Amino acid sequence: MRNRLFSIPKPFGIIAAVLIVIVTLFTSTCPCTASLRRNAVVDAVEKVSPAVVNISTTVKETVDMNFPFSGHDFFKDFFPELFRREYTRSGLGSGVIIDGAAGHIVTNHHVIAKANVIKVTTADKREFEGRLLGSDPRSDVAIIKVDCNDPLPEAAMGRSDDLMIGETVIAIGSPFGLTHTVTTGVVSAVGRSVRGNGGIYRNFIQTDASINPGNSGGPLITIDGGLVGINTAIYQKAQGIGFAIPIDKVAKIVRELVERGEVRLAWLGLETQDLTPPLRSYFGYPDGARGALIGDVVEKSPAAGAGIRRGDILTALNDHYISDAQGYRDALAEFVPGETLKLRLFRNKKHYDVSVTTAAFPEDQALSLLDRRLGLKVKEPHENQRGIQGVVIETVRQGSESSKAGIRPGDMIIEVEGTGVTGIEKLESILARSHHLNSISLVIRRGPYAYSLTLPF
Repeated sequence: MRNRLFSIPKPFGIIAAVLIVIVTLFTSTCPCTASLRRNAVVDAVEKVSPAVVNISTTVKETVDMNFPFSGHDFFKDFFPELFRREYTRSGLGSGVIIDGAAGHIVTNHHVIAKANVIKVTTADKREFEGRLLGSDPRSDVAIIKVDCNDPLPEAAMGRSDDLMIGETVIAIGSPFGLTHTVTTGVVSAVGRSVRGNGGIYRNFIQTDASINPGNSGGPLITIDGGLVGINTAIYQKAQGIGFAIPIDKVAKIVRELVERGEVRLAWLGLETQDLTPPLRSYFGYPDGARGALIGDVVEKSPAAGAGIRRGDILTALNDHYISDAQGYRDALAEFVPGETLKLRLFRNKKHYDVSVTTAAFPEDQALSLLDRRLGLKVKEPHENQRGIQGVVIETVRQGSESSKAGIRPGDMIIEVEGTGVTGIEKLESILARSHHLNSISLVIRRGPYAYSLTLPF
């Protein structure tokens, strides 16, 4: 029997050989497979990553210890070291370089709070000692500076006022100073209020990109690499929800911190109150319509100069609807002195717009503010009270919030919003920073006793 071999026609054999060679080349040596994996997220991360830094902090704290003889001043006077212990704790977070030539780095306030030592590690593993230029606990923004011979890579500033719900965003961090962490998500919401660390933080970006203590302080970017927010891990109670501070807000705060070391809040000279049904009826304002009644206009204030009157109803600020008195304060707190705002007002059953340029709160108005909102007039301590910190309450207006809380003439205010009051001048400074609050904490001294309380403000 003859062996018969199966043969492939010559043209088909040549084609098969060529295909095998082509497939081999594409799967082994062709760079096309890498280019297929490259997308907008990869490009954005590569663009911004060199500007992302690790921030490590050292905090030294002294804690009073309880001992059997701790109530006796004799032992404290002679053995003070027995009653105190010093502890050192470290912290980690991220930051982003926004000005490479100046060495300016933005991070969160809570990342560097109370830090004695701040160390910055860049993406190329260089280490610098950081110096705090300023910090704003109200917004959770801080800026630090490093000294370098050559400009550092910096992130390109984007805009947060035109973010789209559903838009892809990327959170980058450098939790260990060696490599970056990257998480992606979408913009879930804007203008969010978040409660955390004992305060309320307003106008945040909400995202489902994972944000944790490691990338807190790092950048939130769009797929084109634009910096649109600063990540904050201020809220950690829910999974799948992250927040970032809008970069437009951050830029204003940073400018204030760099130039002045503190953030001044915008002031217009308006005192507002909620609308009640009788007030709506009196002013002819429709039921259900949103707004805040202007109860007072400070003389020679920006609002007075713009012709705003007592009895006007504020309905919008820069196209942001105002629902009540607190809504007005929240909206105004997003601005700094020198910005021009558009206010929409209701007067004589008609709406009209007016432009007003904000100013810094004048400290010489602080005592008037204390009188208007709390019904208190104060004075410096008497000669026989000179060794006691605080200011003396001279009068308490009947029916005021202070009167309802039991505050009496002769009491002393020794602390406001966690800051000690050393005299009238210090009190004015604290009130100037607190005029936007809707409540205020006081420590009142009466004789040998002191107590804390919080009053509507």
